Amino acid sequence: MGRSVLIVNPFASGVTSERIRLVREALPGDPDVRVTEGPGHATELAREALAEGAGVLYVFSGDGGFNEVLNGVRDSQPLGLLPGGGTNVMARALGLSRDPEAAAREVADALAAGTTRTISVGRVNGRRFGFNAGVGFDAELVRRVDALGRREDGRRPGDRAFIAAATRLVAGRHARFEPALEVQGLGRAAFALVANCDPYSYAGRFALHVAPEARFELGLDLVAPREVRGAAIARLLGYVVGGRGQKRAVDVLYEHDVDRIEIVCDRPLPLQADGEDLGDVESAVFEAERGAVSVLI
Repeated sequence: MGRSVLIVNPFASGVTSERIRLVREALPGDPDVRVTEGPGHATELAREALAEGAGVLYVFSGDGGFNEVLNGVRDSQPLGLLPGGGTNVMARALGLSRDPEAAAREVADALAAGTTRTISVGRVNGRRFGFNAGVGFDAELVRRVDALGRREDGRRPGDRAFIAAATRLVAGRHARFEPALEVQGLGRAAFALVANCDPYSYAGRFALHVAPEARFELGLDLVAPREVRGAAIARLLGYVVGGRGQKRAVDVLYEHDVDRIEIVCDRPLPLQADGEDLGDVESAVFEAERGAVSVLI
């Protein structure tokens, strides 16, 4: 088995040269550090490392970098995910510390003990995702935040920008989201949220439980409001904060632990996966890859 490799996204909000040094020192085997240079590069680096026979692949990045690496591995290669972004949904949902140096020690302990967790990943139109994907509302939100641009240091806006963008999006629609897509076999909905785990995401320290039954070891969960008008906003927020009510709601399409979800849009709608804008689509096919990835934890 070859030497371990540490893939680093230097533009992630929590990554600094000092933290890279501390993370590397906390990991066993003095891993080779390979730095991404732009979008998609982490996928290439992961494929190169595996082609060279890397024993363990560590990733120090935000969720976008994790997503790219998931799209660069295709077997049970052990992965160590170290939180280097602002929200770090994937690492937090797996139970890792939010501090990257502490998470590196946890990953190192898991490697020494030989303990891994085999998880499923999702796939939408051929693109893998680790924790969530969506058509419509949340994808439009991702796009609006991306439109704000990056700071001078190349980093993406944080949670406050997402909350502000969500508020403007809802206000701009006057709290009204009409049916805009068809979930095959279930019916029409305003937008669709697909989860591979719970929480779906985070707003600062608060977990957002869009699909509270979703688990990394299972298939995919779907939550798709049929339409959203006025007071329904407060009810949906209650579901997300409290983590209950979605399954029994008559105004929400709900599926748990499924292998395939097919969606056809009335018009081109934005699609996102793990917080990455994948452009507009007229249709989307979500599939579960069960037992696809082995993570050190």
